Amino acid sequence: MTRLLMGMLVCCLSGLAMGQETNSVPTSNSGGDAMRLGNFSVSLAVKDIAKSRAFYEKLGFRVFGGDQAKNWLILQNDTSTIGLFQGMFDKNIMTFNPGWDRSGNALPDFDDVRDIQKTLKNRGLALTSEADDTTTGPASLMLLDPDGNPVLIDQHVSKPQKK
Repeated sequence: MTRLLMGMLVCCLSGLAMGQETNSVPTSNSGGDAMRLGNFSVSLAVKDIAKSRAFYEKLGFRVFGGDQAKNWLILQNDTSTIGLFQGMFDKNIMTFNPGWDRSGNALPDFDDVRDIQKTLKNRGLALTSEADDTTTGPASLMLLDPDGNPVLIDQHVSKPQKK
């Protein structure tokens, strides 16, 4: 195993030395047009919010929002955002917020959660919860990735007005 890792490292470094890209970003995705999922964070299911807060503050995170007395906090560090949630769900969740920028400000244009839902269904993905497609306000949907990790798309603002 060590030889394999060393071989991969040498190959990678050789590519860098020759000016080759080793970690390129694809210009398109295999699922069709890209969706604008919004601000990303990881929502952590914690056992003790006070201990978790103290731990993440030692990593340089600062409280951005939430209410510790109600067992939830949002913390940020540079470009990273995490939510701490005690007793609200069983697993950690990848969370996307359509319509929000990193500071929680409403964006003038974004992909509405109901449009995202339609695209996901058209791509053959099963949803574990769905947004009411007859509404225009805040809504959410949830699905599981292939490993059972929950993915929450949670929109807190009204659908953008089309121009």
